[in-house]
Amino acid sequence: MVDMLVRNVDDAVAAQLKKKAKAAGKSVNELARDALRAAAKPSKDEAWAAADRIRAKIRARVGHDLPDSTAGIREDRDNDEPYR
Repeated sequence: MVDMLVRNVDDAVAAQLKKKAKAAGKSVNELARDALRAAAKPSKDEAWAAADRIRAKIRARVGHDLPDSTAGIREDRDNDEPYR
């Protein structure tokens, strides 16, 4: 893990963070880590872009798009045969 130091935090901001942390039963460090984790999480657009890159790599490797498996999965889930 990496230690980070945030300089020049306004007194009002620091006081509000302490208040929120106390109300949540957390330390200011925990609250800050949670906020940083949320800020670093990829956006939906970034996640979809990553999925598109993966699909493009698969397409380049196999030479075509993979078939849509939705119908087969639905059929399997709806199948209530006793041998399952």
